[in-house]
Amino acid sequence: MSEKLITPEDRIWVAGHRGMAGSAICRALQRAGYGDAAAARAAGGALLTPGREELDLLDATAVEGWFATHRPTVVVLAAAKVGGIHANATYPADFLLDNLKIETQVIENAWRHGTRRLLFLGSSCIYPKFAAQPIREEALLTGALEPSNEWYAIAKIAGIKLCEALRRQHGFDAISLMPTNLYGPGDNYHPVNSHVLPALIRRFHEATERGDECVSCWGTGMPLREFLHVDDLGEACLYALEHWNPDASGAPCGDGGEPLNFLNVGTGVDLTIRELAEAVAAATGFAGRIDWDSSKPDGTPKKQLDVSRLAALGWRARIPLAEGLAATVADFRARLASGELRAV
Repeated sequence: MSEKLITPEDRIWVAGHRGMAGSAICRALQRAGYGDAAAARAAGGALLTPGREELDLLDATAVEGWFATHRPTVVVLAAAKVGGIHANATYPADFLLDNLKIETQVIENAWRHGTRRLLFLGSSCIYPKFAAQPIREEALLTGALEPSNEWYAIAKIAGIKLCEALRRQHGFDAISLMPTNLYGPGDNYHPVNSHVLPALIRRFHEATERGDECVSCWGTGMPLREFLHVDDLGEACLYALEHWNPDASGAPCGDGGEPLNFLNVGTGVDLTIRELAEAVAAATGFAGRIDWDSSKPDGTPKKQLDVSRLAALGWRARIPLAEGLAATVADFRARLASGELRAV
């Protein structure tokens, strides 16, 4: 295998390290010996994880000052304002403005202050609502977005394109990964603003605890979705940082032969929301009836990513949904019991 593109000597900043994705990326880096290992510290490497109380990513002056002081050589941008259908519909300006500010301030300052390599985390919601399935990277900007999360999607598209523009114009080594729907430890379990899988876990757990006979779920249950355990995403980010050079010979290219600076990350396997709800019911011990409220929106009818390009580089997801879901339910209940449950 070719020489790795990051080393233990690097000063790696994971922006958003307390979030579900960011914490998984930190775990993957630490397992691989970056930042906290004695050898890395001896070589001058570090894993930089300033909290919100130390660095507000919405404060342009603070972000610029932090870069000038700490000079990270590698940046992973996993910080974002996220939420489900209800949150996106209720706070469209917040989702657009906050994410644009975070992206532009972190990415531009990384370039200006000499960061050698940057990884930006996008989202599969960047693709058109009716994109051909499975969705290839070329589908970007070929059709209308899903209205229920277009504000978040537009901000993520801007981040991808900023990375691409800085690479083209200034040779800045910025790459992006587009994960499918994520789940796992550290998720947001807000009863209204969370994504579908953590919302289902909380709903079925509470119904089980109360002894309810029925749980009502949004939509028809027919949309198809793909789910990736967040620890698989962490490993994918580590692999991309170490091995993916878009300009190298043999690197993934678009249909026109141009180098791609963003790749899909997922399992390549989907299931219906109805099947997902039944799996969550089983994992939480709920034995009652599931009703579907078709007056509520379904969202995109099918969203399955083509993950062949990342697979060609040598990485594939490893955690089956059944295994990951059982562990996630256990983590949810442990955090709930300890008072550490994230619900914001």
